[in-house]
Amino acid sequence: MHAQPLAPADFELIEETLLKYGDDHSVLNLAELDGYFTALVSSPAQVDIAEWFPAIWGGQNPEWESAEEAKQFLDLCVRHINTLAAQLATDAKAFKARFDETEHQGQVVTLAEEWCFGYIRGAAIGIWPELPVEQAANLEKISWCAEQDNFELPADLDVALHQQRASDIEPAARALHDYWLSKR
Repeated sequence: MHAQPLAPADFELIEETLLKYGDDHSVLNLAELDGYFTALVSSPAQVDIAEWFPAIWGGQNPEWESAEEAKQFLDLCVRHINTLAAQLATDAKAFKARFDETEHQGQVVTLAEEWCFGYIRGAAIGIWPELPVEQAANLEKISWCAEQDNFELPADLDVALHQQRASDIEPAARALHDYWLSKR
């Protein structure tokens, strides 16, 4: 299946829909959704849409204003997940996670926490079994970041260490995808 990448307006619509229907149990932003989908396409087995779509909403689909709105959102999700799957399978080096950024004490800081939280959510939906040591270390690079709560960065943040840890996430995600792809 050919994956047609989403346009900026498509990503805006996804973000608006997540905010409109989301709650404390759902995926709330595009970074988290991107991490979630990256883990799903990297899973040891394909995860059925009947499992992953309701999980976006914490297990219960929202009460959509219209069937067209639901279809449009689902279509955009499917296009994005297919784009990620195609990219990771054919050109993984070009894969770029949709991390957020902020300014902290005059420096641009990568915020990967939401993306990582989504990734861990996707790995749980994919029911990942125990990993060999090397791959478990890759998953740890992602899960460590998912456990951080950086809505407000601490004044004493070690920016260099934070940026190094964030730069380790994409290679870890690529390695996990490659590992599971080789096992399918």
